[in-house]
Amino acid sequence: MLNNIPFVFEDDFLLIVNKPPGLLTIAGPDADTRHLTLILNEDAIKEGKSYRLHPCHRLDKETSGLVIYAKGKAIQQQMMEIFRQHQVRKIYRAIAHGRIPQDEGTIRKPLEGKNAVTHFKVIKRLSECTVLDVRPETGRKNQIRLHFKSLGHPLVGESKFVFRKDFSLRAKRLCLHSGGLEFIHPVTKKNIQVQCALAHDMEKFILGHA
Repeated sequence: MLNNIPFVFEDDFLLIVNKPPGLLTIAGPDADTRHLTLILNEDAIKEGKSYRLHPCHRLDKETSGLVIYAKGKAIQQQMMEIFRQHQVRKIYRAIAHGRIPQDEGTIRKPLEGKNAVTHFKVIKRLSECTVLDVRPETGRKNQIRLHFKSLGHPLVGESKFVFRKDFSLRAKRLCLHSGGLEFIHPVTKKNIQVQCALAHDMEKFILGHA
C-alpha cells in the first residue's frame, strides 16, 4: 500500500489497486487535480522504478474498487484489447433505491445506439433499498447507472442522471464498488481472479439502513 492506495495484485506486467472513492482515475478538466495515475507514478519514480503505469480502464470518481494498470504502453494496449473484446469478467456491489422484487435478472437496454447488457443478483433487501451484485456483460459508458435508472431503481447517491431530492435516502457518494475482476493475463496466459472488500463507507451505509 502506498499513499493509502491498497495493492491487490502485482507481477512484472500488471498492477491492480483498490481505488478509494472521490479520486479520479486520470486527469480531469482541472489540471491541478491529483488523480490515481499521478499518485501511483509519483510513487514509482520515488522508488526508482524503470516503468510508468498506464490505466487499462477507468472508474468514475465516486466509484471505488479495482483498477488495472499496465507497466508500459505495450502491455496497456494488450489489456485494453481484452476489455474491448469483453473478456474481463467484472463484478460490482451496488445499492439501489427501493426494493427490487426479482432475486436476479438481466437488463437489456441499448445505450447510445449500442447493445448493452447488465446482469444482477439481489444480495440483501433493506427497508428502503436493495444491495446487489452486478455484472455488466458489455462496457458502455455509465452502463450500470443508466440501466438501474431505467429499471426504476437508480443507485443510491446518484446525482448525474436523477434528482437526489426525489429520493428519501441520502449518501455522500454513488454507492457503486468494483469488487471483482477475472481475465486471462495477456502475457502469462494465466487466469487472474482478484477481489477486494467492500468500501468502508458503503459497508457502514448498509449497516445503518438494515
